[in-house]
Parts: sequence; structure tokens; C-alpha cells
Amino acid sequence: MSIISRHDGYELSTDPARVDVDRVHRWLSSDAYWAIGRPREVVQRAIAGSVVFGVYRLSDGEQVAFARTVTDEATFAWLCDVYVDRSARGHGIGTWMVTCVRDHLVATGVKRVLLATLDAHGVYEKVGFTPLAVPDRWMEFDRREATRDDTE
Repeated sequence: MSIISRHDGYELSTDPARVDVDRVHRWLSSDAYWAIGRPREVVQRAIAGSVVFGVYRLSDGEQVAFARTVTDEATFAWLCDVYVDRSARGHGIGTWMVTCVRDHLVATGVKRVLLATLDAHGVYEKVGFTPLAVPDRWMEFDRREATRDDTE
């Protein structure tokens, strides 16, 4: 478990016990295009099976951001469910959190981190993400609905 403080009163923690599951579920199921309608039980299981990153305001302990990685913490990770509360946006929290996630994964030896995004390419590019170098090597098995959004 790691805790990283930021100069302006926020801290990031990888402690899954600190995650406000109800808040994360509300964010994802009602405001994140890739997870609209996601049941709370699915959010809870996803958190339990992932390395999680929460950003908390030091003044009151309230969670203001969340991300998780599905990873073996040795070779590969998938970064997903990155969300910053609307009230905390515009302060660099998302970029800072993704930088911390990247650095955490690099420290474990992970060589490749993938993600999918519809509209946040700029955030991820700031911390070194690029389009797939050789996209024709990648395949998927996708059981989502035909009307789904391709970024989850």
C-alpha cells in the first residue's frame, strides 16, 4: 500500500479499504459513459479484483477521484475506471493520479499498460501514453451488446 501527498491538500492511496464504494458506484453507473447502469455488486467485485487508486481531500477525507488497474504487477496492466468528481476537475487531479498509477506500475516491473478512452487522450498523452504501435497484433473477445460504446 502506498500513500502520496500533493502540495494542495490531496493524497493518493492504494488502500482498497479507503475506497468509498457507494461514491465510486454512483460516479461510474450514472456519469461515466463506459459504465452507465453498472450494478453496485459489479463495481464492488471489480474493486476487489484490482489494484485501486483513490484520491482524497486531506481536509475532510472525502474521495474525489478513482482509478483501478487489472494487473499481475509483473508484466502487464489495464488501466480503467478513471474518474474525477466533477467538483474536483480542472485542478490537475486526473493527470496527477494517472502519473501516480503509471509510476506505481513501473516500480512493480510492468512493461505494458493499456487503456481505452473516448475523449481523454490529452490527459493520457501528458504522462506518456500513445496509440498502439502495432494495432494489428491485438485481438479481443467481446461479449458486450452490439450497441455498446467501444471504449470500456
